[in-house]
Amino acid sequence: MTEITEDIPQGQLAYRRLLDEIRRGLLPPGTRLREVELAERLGLSRTPVREAMRLLEGDGLVSHLPRLGATVRSLDYAEIMELYEMRAVLEGTAARLAARAASEVELAELQALNAEFAEASAEEARAAELNRQFHMILQDAAKNRFLIKSIGALQKTMAILGPTTLMEPDRVQAAATEHARVLEAMAARDGLRAETEMRAHIEAAQRMRLRALRARQPKLEEE
Repeated sequence: MTEITEDIPQGQLAYRRLLDEIRRGLLPPGTRLREVELAERLGLSRTPVREAMRLLEGDGLVSHLPRLGATVRSLDYAEIMELYEMRAVLEGTAARLAARAASEVELAELQALNAEFAEASAEEARAAELNRQFHMILQDAAKNRFLIKSIGALQKTMAILGPTTLMEPDRVQAAATEHARVLEAMAARDGLRAETEMRAHIEAAQRMRLRALRARQPKLEEE
């Protein structure tokens, strides 16, 4: 699908593209961000690239290091654990509120999305997009704007972690089963159970993330 960019300010366009590259792991933690090189690669002038880097710094995704300049931030173990702890709290709360507030139409849409997600295990990009839609619709069903804003801010920081854990073997099927347990509780209008199941889902993703980071550690040390 082609992104429509005509009405997007160049600074926002550069920001979105760099954020997407961070999220996809194309700009991993520690990567130096050189204005001239980025402007050339993105086909933009340096001014919008500079604006994009300021926005990324405001999101906590970019920091300035002595002698290196602007770089993609690296998260330490404690920060990763804190992020997932907050994600479990926020998304668990969203599931509890959605169990009370979701319409039958929203519940049906979530069921359909999860069924489609379960069939997409061989297509990483499609599975990731369906998973994103599932969580977004569930959060919207909670009908709490302040909660959605908090989750959005957290998700930006989590972009530093790189590609989704859904690329791990059998993770899509396991995640679909976890989603189904959340939906079962929501359909029963059992908010506490929906929250418990969502927290368990996030904790499972956390375990997969830590396993992936441990697998990468020797390679990082060799570099």
